[in-house]
Amino acid sequence: MAELGQGAGMQSQTAIDVILADLNDEQRMAASHGRGPLLIVAGAGTGKTATLVHRVAALIAGGVDPGRILLLTFTRRAAAEMLRRVDHILGGNSASTTNGRLGAAARRIWGGTFHAVATRLLRLHGRSVGLPTEFTILDRGDSEDLMQALRAELELSDSKARFPLKGTCLDIYSRCVNCRQLLAQIVAEAFPWCRQHVDGLKQLFEGYVDRKEAQAILDYDDLLLFWHALLATPEPAELVRSRFDAILVDEYQDTNTLQAEILRGLSPNGQGMTVVGDDAQSIYSFRAATVRNILDFPSQFPGTTVVTLQQNYRSTQPILDAANGVLAQASEGFRKNLWTTRKQGLLPEVVHCQDEPEQTQFVVDQILDGREAGTPLRHQAVLFRAAHHSLDLELELARRNVPFHKYGGLKFIETAHVKDLIAFLRLADNPRDAVAGSRVLTLIPGIGPKRAAHLMQKLADARNDFRTWRDYAPPAQGTEIWTPFVEMMSALSAPDARAGTISSQVHRVRQFYAPILERRHDRPQIRLRDLEQLEIVAGRFEDRTTFLADLTLDPPSSTQDLAADPLLDEDYLILSTIHSAKGLEWDAVYVLHAADGNIPSDMATTSESEIEEERRLFYVALTRARNRLFVCYPQRYYFANRRRGDEYGFAQRTRFLPDAVLELFQERLAIERDELVQKIIEAASTRVSSADVRKQLKQIFQ
Repeated sequence: MAELGQGAGMQSQTAIDVILADLNDEQRMAASHGRGPLLIVAGAGTGKTATLVHRVAALIAGGVDPGRILLLTFTRRAAAEMLRRVDHILGGNSASTTNGRLGAAARRIWGGTFHAVATRLLRLHGRSVGLPTEFTILDRGDSEDLMQALRAELELSDSKARFPLKGTCLDIYSRCVNCRQLLAQIVAEAFPWCRQHVDGLKQLFEGYVDRKEAQAILDYDDLLLFWHALLATPEPAELVRSRFDAILVDEYQDTNTLQAEILRGLSPNGQGMTVVGDDAQSIYSFRAATVRNILDFPSQFPGTTVVTLQQNYRSTQPILDAANGVLAQASEGFRKNLWTTRKQGLLPEVVHCQDEPEQTQFVVDQILDGREAGTPLRHQAVLFRAAHHSLDLELELARRNVPFHKYGGLKFIETAHVKDLIAFLRLADNPRDAVAGSRVLTLIPGIGPKRAAHLMQKLADARNDFRTWRDYAPPAQGTEIWTPFVEMMSALSAPDARAGTISSQVHRVRQFYAPILERRHDRPQIRLRDLEQLEIVAGRFEDRTTFLADLTLDPPSSTQDLAADPLLDEDYLILSTIHSAKGLEWDAVYVLHAADGNIPSDMATTSESEIEEERRLFYVALTRARNRLFVCYPQRYYFANRRRGDEYGFAQRTRFLPDAVLELFQERLAIERDELVQKIIEAASTRVSSADVRKQLKQIFQ
């Protein structure tokens, strides 16, 4: 404790005691630690942020100049909230202020994201690594546009082979910079479909670097790269290091290799270094984060003190027991056993569902029952591995006027590829729909907005008969698909098609649109799977008009849909990918599709490290729940790419819930009074013997 204040007197020691008074033993140990390297392993819901801000406040109360404290976070909002809380702690404790000056001093802390702090340091020291002080910064969109301009200049976009689009190119470039790995290695591991374009990508990236240099511009990755260069150059490195006595990093499990190297450059021996994180919540490898940073911290900084926070302030003990059971299967990591004083509580439930519609029905019914029992919609959340996993649920929520907000990407029907497919059906249903017409026609190579407008007028003049487009000669690049397009639209607009089988119509459009999608969008396989899901859902509707109306229904939080209960537009259910739910909590949590292939994703099972991250992702989902936790497991999945729509396969329960862990849950059927199950139960109760059955069989031979 004395080391913390470096000579602090009795008054400052009293101030520190007051500041730390409300912390538990482990939190207090971490907050009062001295100058040696410190790793705080903070389990889910254990008061990580409170511990970090109290450590900052204790440092200042102990005599550390706030202007020499560096606090690094991953969002601007997190940094601002932490500084506000530090300011409140210092200003709110009479024993911790001297004439009110300490509270104001907290505002002098170097607090912010890695990129914000890098910008500030490069403005001060950038000339040491050749940067003019007037450099400008590109945002993500600007960087993509520059990448696209270079693609065109180098004629890479004219290649007959499908060259990666600008967004994918920037993702590959960024992964190389942040992972500190060679282009060929990154492509082989994370973008294998781009292997044939490595030479073109190398040429593109070299041009991208040269163009930024010539124009004195930096992208987000450059900010970290030049900060790293500062610390690799002796004179500026010493100047930067001399600015800080204490360095604190939040969410350390989410750092990438480049960020970890920057931190080692700031404090090579780890003195004054504090990092906070949870290896069990390292789930962002797709952003170049690596769990190795937190796992290897003690070996990288000899003499590290590791303090593990295990008292959970969020969940009931039964929920924690289940989460602990899942995490105990991990092959490595800092062992922790979360516990709470909230010993009582209902067991988490594994809900066996016949298929996805039954899962949807169960979840919506349970959510509404919870609302009636006093849990507002906004205190309930539905979590899923991938954004398209909530499609069926979204449609049912809209149908039943349950408002929701979705996080982790656009709503399903707002994504470009889904809007494209729906536009074909909308145009067939209403040929006067100029918005749908323009969207569809501009998908044809060589047709722009002007040609699209001309064709829509031609259609109107022909009284909405798509056959009038047969004699139109499209630009050369669109010739091959023009005739199949016109024939498809003519068939879809036929009088008997409006009430025809909707799934077959979606299937036909999907087959036509797939090659266009592959040319226009990144990650085509994932997007095509979205459209397969849409085909499954379409089979539940009797006619196309109803399908389109339900699918495009305005969000039910709009007031005109809720006049009967005006309070509903102030309340809404949360839908979120698990990645986007990290750091949040709700009274009730519903985890969808806990079947192998979804959790873990079938696209993340090629290596042991991927499977371990998927386990951590599942653990994050479980630990979001305060009081109620439901893990839903559909047993039957229908195949979308078959001629017959009733073909299906049985799924396996997620491998993260083996029998030993399943004992920590209560198992139940989604629909307890399912008619088939009831018949089986009734049949079993008759106790018919095999001898009786065989006796009846023998009567056939009489």
